[in-house]
Amino acid sequence: MQPRIDRNDTRASNPPASSQTFILPLRVYYEDTDAGGVVYYANYLKFCERARTEWLRQLGVSQQALLDESGLAFVVRSVQADYLAPARLDDALEVTTRIGALRRASLLFEQEIRRGAELLFTARVLLASIDLRRHKPTALPASLHALIESQA
Repeated sequence: MQPRIDRNDTRASNPPASSQTFILPLRVYYEDTDAGGVVYYANYLKFCERARTEWLRQLGVSQQALLDESGLAFVVRSVQADYLAPARLDDALEVTTRIGALRRASLLFEQEIRRGAELLFTARVLLASIDLRRHKPTALPASLHALIESQA
């Protein structure tokens, strides 16, 4: 399944600051579920992580290159999550990702997981940009900040 960008997605009940939506389709596998065939709660966060990584990748940004070249990494500072309905084994899901806010050294993502039109999960994930060599917050490089800002 290929990720796609929907620049006019209006399905969200609370549209975020960004008008551009990145959509990552995925399938629920057995490994994602508990004994009852329902997606284990922590895996929704993994699905969102994958979508943020693929969003960066489609912008041409490699997290490994950021780490290797400048020691920059993104770390999760906070998560607000709302579990609305369960996903189950073999479900086809879409993880939507939008930029909610961009600051000098942080980035807020607004994410949703849907099965068709049904909203299953929402999250607001605040990432901090840090210098892993010093373990301190650091500003995003100007070129990366401008690239991300162009998506908002």
